[in-house]
Amino acid sequence: MVLDGGPQGLAAAMARVAAKRPKEFARASAMAARVGYGSERGLVIHGAYLGEACVLLEWLEAERVEHVHAHFGTNSTTVAMLVAALGGPATASTYGPEEFDKPAAIALGEKVERSRFVCAISHFGRSQLYRQIAYEHWPKVQIVRCGVEAAFLEGDGRPFPTAPRLVSVGRLSEQKRADPADRGARPAGARGVAFEPRWWATARCGPDRSRHRAAWARRARHITGWASGDEVREQLLAARAMILPSFAEGLPVVIMEALGLGRPVLSTYVAGIPELVVPGENGWLVPAGSVDHLVAALRQVLATPTEKLVQMGEAGRRAVLERHDVRVTAASLASLLRAHA
Repeated sequence: MVLDGGPQGLAAAMARVAAKRPKEFARASAMAARVGYGSERGLVIHGAYLGEACVLLEWLEAERVEHVHAHFGTNSTTVAMLVAALGGPATASTYGPEEFDKPAAIALGEKVERSRFVCAISHFGRSQLYRQIAYEHWPKVQIVRCGVEAAFLEGDGRPFPTAPRLVSVGRLSEQKRADPADRGARPAGARGVAFEPRWWATARCGPDRSRHRAAWARRARHITGWASGDEVREQLLAARAMILPSFAEGLPVVIMEALGLGRPVLSTYVAGIPELVVPGENGWLVPAGSVDHLVAALRQVLATPTEKLVQMGEAGRRAVLERHDVRVTAASLASLLRAHA
């Protein structure tokens, strides 16, 4: 791994690259200092990123690798940009919402402009990248959607569940707040509608983890910690629909997974979600943060006959197979890499 050599390994790689490519090293050093000065991580961390870029550059040269593609527009892409400044090739994929929350702090626009091409996972994501770059760089931004593994593209033969069970899957974070779903479930079931809300929440949520875990523990909700793909798949197959009332997103993979398994989705009019979830066709959408709208939508979900839910799930599965089959999306990325080699 890049950091296996520790600080000494990073320093040694920097010394070797500086001796071999003094002009490029000076340029990359200036870039690291400039980007680091205005960032949330600071100059020291960006100095470490420069060291990582030097290590990575030496690996690329040793293995004769001609291209580096970084995922996420945050620290990994900072390293890739510094590799490019040192003379190596680089491109990136962005996902959101984190990149779009702090574009200046992570130099998002500069990363796009210095890449050969950049992938966005949705039309919404592409529009947010357009905002950060000059018009002449717009053609660099291509849409390559997230891919769903084959396990989430077919069921296991079990009948569609008849128990009134709904499930919510997501991190305990400020973007994927399950609180509106929890608040909405109580009034939705208050008028004699019996159903089982199941909040399948993972515990990875950065600095807010302890606060979220404590709040949900008080309400006796199920918190799994990190859930495996098999666990998520089982929870989705056991439910009649999946709920994700997010406040901010790119385009959540779990929505693709739920639809791929033939389960309709209730979510919000946020970011790229309406590009996949179509109200009345494969799910329901509500304004983000509106518990009243969520309550009304939950009641619609619970009142929908099984036959209609099956039809909606099949429509969602077709959409996922068409746009999010990992084999299709991988081929799209491979085509771009070949074109920009």
